[in-house]
Amino acid sequence: MTELKVDVPTLVAMKREGRKITMLTAYDHPTARILDKAGIDTLLVGDSAANVVLGYPDTLPITMDEMIVITRAVSRAAERAMVIGDMPFMSFQRSIPDAIENAGRFVKDGGATAVKLEGGGGVVDTVHAIVGAGIPVVGHLGLLPQSASMLGGYRVQGIEAGQARQILDDARRLEDAGAFMIVVECIPDRLGALLSRTVSVPIIGIGAGADCDGQVLVVHDILGIKSGFKPKFVKRFAEIGDEIARAASAFREEVASGAFPGPDHVFHMKDEEYDKLV
Repeated sequence: MTELKVDVPTLVAMKREGRKITMLTAYDHPTARILDKAGIDTLLVGDSAANVVLGYPDTLPITMDEMIVITRAVSRAAERAMVIGDMPFMSFQRSIPDAIENAGRFVKDGGATAVKLEGGGGVVDTVHAIVGAGIPVVGHLGLLPQSASMLGGYRVQGIEAGQARQILDDARRLEDAGAFMIVVECIPDRLGALLSRTVSVPIIGIGAGADCDGQVLVVHDILGIKSGFKPKFVKRFAEIGDEIARAASAFREEVASGAFPGPDHVFHMKDEEYDKLV
């Protein structure tokens, strides 16, 4: 029997009871189905799909239409996990009405339960308005990939006390605005622990230490599918990329040699039927 669907009260209760929350990104139906069956609590349809799946150099180019297609595929697979749509660059920055409309698309057209958006004090009014429209919101603080150029690149945030204080203040403001959960990325572990202790909503870390209320990683990173730069906070739990390469190479070799397809992989025609053709 399928477990009850993860919802906002479920996640709030998990923090209160000290149970860790799991989150992984998902970008397609088959992978999302596997993650859901594995018991992952929340599936984030990240704007990281831009570079992880679609081949863009960073997250900025991906569009709402692209995100909705991907989110819809993930939502159709998730029987238990909560699906969270990641609002892409310029989907919420132009105006509050624009943000509400795009957040609504994630729920109505994409089948998501909630949306995530990056930023601190500058998005508080937007978060409040989206929540007011009846859409659950996840905040995102620390390293903000959509604003990386303004932050000096992809580097740890909150190392100095002043910047750490700003992240703490922003977390409380997001909480007050109605965000039910906050992702914190690339911050010192002690700051992640302090946030988890002092903010009442769940704090989900990515490169933020073990004392956060939960953890999120990009699924391609944990599976060893992505190539190139590997962030310090990533742990490979498998090397599926190597297996894909091995399988593709074996396929190429067997096709070239004529070993594939073999007798077990073809359909047969009766001799008398074939004779009618020749």
